[in-house]
Amino acid sequence: MERIRNIVFDLGGVLIDLDHHQAISRFEEIGVKDAKQLLDPYEQKGFFLEVENGKIDVDTFCRKLREHTGKQLSYDEIKYAWMGFIADVPQYKLDFLLELRKKYKVYLLSNTNPIVQSWARSEAFTPAGRPISAYFDKMYTSYEAGATKPDAAIFDRMIEDAPLIPAETLFVDDAKSNIEVGQGLGFHTYQPGNGEDWREAVLDILEK
Repeated sequence: MERIRNIVFDLGGVLIDLDHHQAISRFEEIGVKDAKQLLDPYEQKGFFLEVENGKIDVDTFCRKLREHTGKQLSYDEIKYAWMGFIADVPQYKLDFLLELRKKYKVYLLSNTNPIVQSWARSEAFTPAGRPISAYFDKMYTSYEAGATKPDAAIFDRMIEDAPLIPAETLFVDDAKSNIEVGQGLGFHTYQPGNGEDWREAVLDILEK
């Protein structure tokens, strides 16, 4: 096995515990009656997907959501609904990333949007008062890359930009479809469950 030099982490479900049901409930609360159809744990649908793959910006998303609900929703109401996905941000996982960075390059590869990232990139992200960027060598987000996982285009963008070699990289993601694409591109992979403490499993792979 090639020596692993890089580790790529997903965000939601891996570093952050997700609550899909709470997110649906909050969007229904602000008037999105078809929230169950539009919100997916791994890849959104409709204009919810468009704001995550960068096809539309935040202002356009908010306008479309107001039209969709027929309500003059404030930005804070919309952000409140999106933040329903966030159940917990375990500090121990983020601290572990800092330990890993002493030996490896650590990257983020996430399907996300500017609304959630406005929180993640602030000091409010963690109990330690650090923004998400403090924990990675570089971050690759879907709305900035112009593609969402499992589209191979977002992987290719990261591979070229980092740059990194998949055979020297461990990819950790909770979605089977993303793991399969990663494996097809030559990454070592690990698929944890939502909320799992995956530290020992990752160390086992790194020490092989």
